[in-house]
Amino acid sequence: MNEKKHYGFTTTILHSDRQKGIEHGSLHKPIHTSVAFGYADARQLASVFQGKEPGFRYGRQGNPTISALEEKVNQMEQGVGTICFATGMGAIGAVVQALLRTGDHVVSSSFLFGNTNSLWQTAMSQGIGVSFVDATDVANVEAAITDNTRVVFVETIANPRTQVADLKRIGELCKARGILYVVDNTMTTPYLFQPKTVHAGLVVNALTKSIGGHGNALGGSLTDTGAYDWTRFPNIYENYKKAAPLQWGLAQIRAKALRDFGSSLAPDAAHHIAVGAETLALRMQRTTTNALALAEMLEKDERVAAVHYPGLKSHAQHGISAELFRAHGSLLSFELKDGLDCFDFLNRLKLAIPASNLGDNRTLIIPVAHTIFYEMGAERRASMGIAESLIRVSVGIEDTDDLLDDFCTALEGC
Repeated sequence: MNEKKHYGFTTTILHSDRQKGIEHGSLHKPIHTSVAFGYADARQLASVFQGKEPGFRYGRQGNPTISALEEKVNQMEQGVGTICFATGMGAIGAVVQALLRTGDHVVSSSFLFGNTNSLWQTAMSQGIGVSFVDATDVANVEAAITDNTRVVFVETIANPRTQVADLKRIGELCKARGILYVVDNTMTTPYLFQPKTVHAGLVVNALTKSIGGHGNALGGSLTDTGAYDWTRFPNIYENYKKAAPLQWGLAQIRAKALRDFGSSLAPDAAHHIAVGAETLALRMQRTTTNALALAEMLEKDERVAAVHYPGLKSHAQHGISAELFRAHGSLLSFELKDGLDCFDFLNRLKLAIPASNLGDNRTLIIPVAHTIFYEMGAERRASMGIAESLIRVSVGIEDTDDLLDDFCTALEGC
């Protein structure tokens, strides 16, 4: 018997749809817009609803187009299963909605995307304890763990200050303690890093960002890597224990977060993301090259007070980043020296676009404290290392020389 051939990252994603056959020989999985799915045999309909055989029940819980995207993301992360959501925040919210209960405790990195921070604040108001720690050192995570800690949550590279969590040692700690380790892989993507390698049980990806890549569709995903033993998780309801333990987490998440909470991905968005995902590796190679070149240029400029990018040797977690990641990501941030107006600088740029998204083909730039982190206030920003002058850059695929020239010209006007 011939063994199944293992292809590289891009080849696998590019031909993923065709492995299961596509209607009419299409090269892409078509967009299925139907909300309902009919069965010629009513017994089969019942069997699908009872989970005895595969099939589609209702659009809120998935359809063929979304399932094809789930398979792509799952192959990227080498997981046992993936569920897609309407947004990346929908995916993170699913962890709270489906897996946590009043009285539970979470240890979270304090270096977080602003909306994730807001979500944890909401969870705290609903009776879930959350301890925010500096996750660049596993000792801080360990000190915060209590008897009722159910989840440890970190981002690979923090947005916007680019702190890198002590991913490997936190994973070893969680594995030893039987705690579910949830890693947001958005800033690195599965091409640069697979959290499964550090014992992450669940992996978050905001598909809106680099995986989709074109800024034309919202989406998010949760991948179960198979690394976590769900028999150690006390919050699984009995009716989701009918399948093998490996499936308990996904079964409960799909029911409690997707079916009940309704944060469903739209089929047309799934199609856009799936097509964009085909070139993820190619785009990440270009954006990470551009990001390092831009960071090195900014670090040498006398008008720049600080540059935050894991690819720089001056970065506090450069060693961790170099050890774990294929490259250091396409996000960087920097601070202009006192007395220089960041808005005047931004307005002089011709290519970089003032906008709030990440992972777009185009370079996007934003003054952090005045926009996406404005709501949390100066005190909380300071605790996260976010200076009032911080400028975040999501580096795109422009020609490197053009990008550097754009920033250099804008700085010369300061």
